[in-house]
Amino acid sequence: MHHTGGPGWRITMDTSGPMLLALYIRDVTGLGGAGNPSLCHVSPLIRPADHQQLTAHVGGTEALRAQWEVWWTALLASHPAPQPELSPPSFPAFSAMPALQRVLQAHFGAALSWAREQQSQYSLLSARRDTLGSPKILAELVQNREMELGRNARDFTLTILEMPLCEPRAWFIEPNRLIMSQHLLEDEPTFLSFVQPVVELLV
Repeated sequence: MHHTGGPGWRITMDTSGPMLLALYIRDVTGLGGAGNPSLCHVSPLIRPADHQQLTAHVGGTEALRAQWEVWWTALLASHPAPQPELSPPSFPAFSAMPALQRVLQAHFGAALSWAREQQSQYSLLSARRDTLGSPKILAELVQNREMELGRNARDFTLTILEMPLCEPRAWFIEPNRLIMSQHLLEDEPTFLSFVQPVVELLV
């Protein structure tokens, strides 16, 4: 996790265990294009499994897609608090979403292992960045914008959620969130092309 801030403003860069779990479930069930924003696949790619028999009697793939999107929307809205609670093996919080509930019951162990591995990798990445001073670029973006405007930044928060995504890009979620490929910061020109306009808007 990285925190950058000044008088009245704060930028946080972090990952999210519940969102990693959700992305694993999305990709293992082959729900490409699901969610808003529609994120690319995770990297490395997760091999999808056939879930027709598992979900056939509870609405099939369309129900699963709709229920996953409800879950994803709730995760985005509630971050950093996980919503709803994940309680294996029965996942009672998902009783109204039976297709998703069955998929969670089938894949939760693998999803949890994968998410923990990604969080471990992210911790190593964050430590390496701290050593190199890479997150300073965020403060520099704010300071440069303040100089352009001739005033201090307005009060704002920006949360950047970094995920192991296969495309080097970011997705802006109004009013103050970005979902970003966790390796985008290493590609400074591309990073700036996505993040600078958002920072300028908020400052």
